[in-house]
Amino acid sequence: MSTFDDMEPKREDNKGMAGRGLWGVRCLVLALALLAGTAQAKAVAGVRLPDAISLQGKQLLLEHMELKKKLIFEVYVWGLYLEQKPGSTREAIDFNGPKQLQLHFRRSINREQLIEAFRGFLSHCAAMRSPEMKRYSEMLVQSLRAVHKGDSLLITYLPDKGLLISGEASRGAMIPGKDFADALFEGWLQENPIYERR
Repeated sequence: MSTFDDMEPKREDNKGMAGRGLWGVRCLVLALALLAGTAQAKAVAGVRLPDAISLQGKQLLLEHMELKKKLIFEVYVWGLYLEQKPGSTREAIDFNGPKQLQLHFRRSINREQLIEAFRGFLSHCAAMRSPEMKRYSEMLVQSLRAVHKGDSLLITYLPDKGLLISGEASRGAMIPGKDFADALFEGWLQENPIYERR
């Protein structure tokens, strides 16, 4: 039959238990430090992006991160998150899983300048020239608003839903289907080639 006395550690064992407890704490601290090291965000031009994000219950990995400059000015840092590493640009576009393009602005830009920049980018995308794609392009640019340093624009493809435009740089928009998302990501990866073009 158990008693409280039986549960009391013997005095001579206290040092051993304290030592084991301290060892356990040290191991835990080391494990947490190692975990924090592996989970550290990547940084470019003072912008930190996590190595992975969660979308629709799936983990997306940071595939690429880069600073975009105009003349000598740092305009934004962009990052691309994909569910799996593609073998080519075509694979990255065609894959029907969630993906996200993030733009983190390094300077303030008024709405008119941002709209003009996006219109220019979209007009160079060959797949954007049909009336339907032009209508969707206009939905995207009309959602944009002025940005301040530190604001972000998130362009997220969600399977079975469409392209979600969000972040401080947008009032928010959802463009249905995959066609417009494919055209936008294709245009982005043509302008910013990071994979083989196959």
